[in-house]
Amino acid sequence: MCSNKPNPFSLDVVGLMSGTSLDGLDLCCVSFQFDGTWHYRILKAESVDYPPELREKLASAQTLSAQEYARLHSDYGLYLGEQVRDFLQRNQLHADLVASHGQTIFHQPSVRFTAQIGSGAGIAAMTGIDTVCDFRTSDVALGGQGAPLVPIGDAFLFAEYDACLNLGGFSNISYAAGNKRLAYDISPVNFVLNHYAAQRGMDFDRDGDLARSGAIDDTLLVRLNALPFYTQSGPKSLGREWVEAEVYPLIDSFNLPVETVLATFVEHVAMQIARHVRGGQVLVTGGGARNVFLLERMQAQAPQVRYIVPDALTVDFKEALIFALLGALYMAGLPNCLASVTGAAFDNIGGCLYKGRHNP
Repeated sequence: MCSNKPNPFSLDVVGLMSGTSLDGLDLCCVSFQFDGTWHYRILKAESVDYPPELREKLASAQTLSAQEYARLHSDYGLYLGEQVRDFLQRNQLHADLVASHGQTIFHQPSVRFTAQIGSGAGIAAMTGIDTVCDFRTSDVALGGQGAPLVPIGDAFLFAEYDACLNLGGFSNISYAAGNKRLAYDISPVNFVLNHYAAQRGMDFDRDGDLARSGAIDDTLLVRLNALPFYTQSGPKSLGREWVEAEVYPLIDSFNLPVETVLATFVEHVAMQIARHVRGGQVLVTGGGARNVFLLERMQAQAPQVRYIVPDALTVDFKEALIFALLGALYMAGLPNCLASVTGAAFDNIGGCLYKGRHNP
């Protein structure tokens, strides 16, 4: 990790996060201070549900023509800018910077290609605020996975935990190993669970109750655990392409009731996580931290671990908080992508800056 430090400074940043599961846009306004150590205070955080038409477009963006894709990139950026503007006005807040993750549509780091849409120019135009976005592309160009990016925030803001585990569309883990931070994706989680819950007309399986009612199919469980990704070593990340090519066809070939699929996949997730948690205190955040049944199965598979689910703001908005930090690091001229995590050629400063209004 780079040891250069900026001069003491403070910055108020709105972090934007939209995950693969498309369960809404997270907005988190954070006040950062740096005095040799990073300090933060969440001023306000909210989640906004996507209009059904926009959610449908984002969910199918990988099938669009080039012109339709470019139009969605622009329209979605303007939408993000509107949401930030309204969020700040509604809560009477000020921001020096917007840091936007965007929406991942393609992620193929093996061919040095990743795409997160949501025009930064559109955000800056709608808000008049400097905007940093496109955090992953430089890292992928340098041979890295471009993911996960959250671990640098774990190192700076949550170092008191033995590991940090995020349960979002995919699960990922981050922990210190000597003077390095290591992190990688473990398995799909909500991206798959929500897909099958939708077959029962549900946005998600609340508390994991539907999964709890099902019985595990042992044959499917063995096949899921045998997927080659789980034996790969080193930096690695997952995207929807892998799920659509490897996971859905496997599950659907068994023609099982939804309850059985959910029960089996929850057990699969718990077993894969157990392979990567060593013990001690593990911070658990993301939408999956609210899945009571999943947490129970995780604990059963790894009894040596003390899983800690923090306050609701941290559970729901940790990723948006850390993307705000990535923006602050960008403005400080400090690396926000760690080679030890992504496998890139070196630590790098990811992101593109779009200027807001010029005030002479």
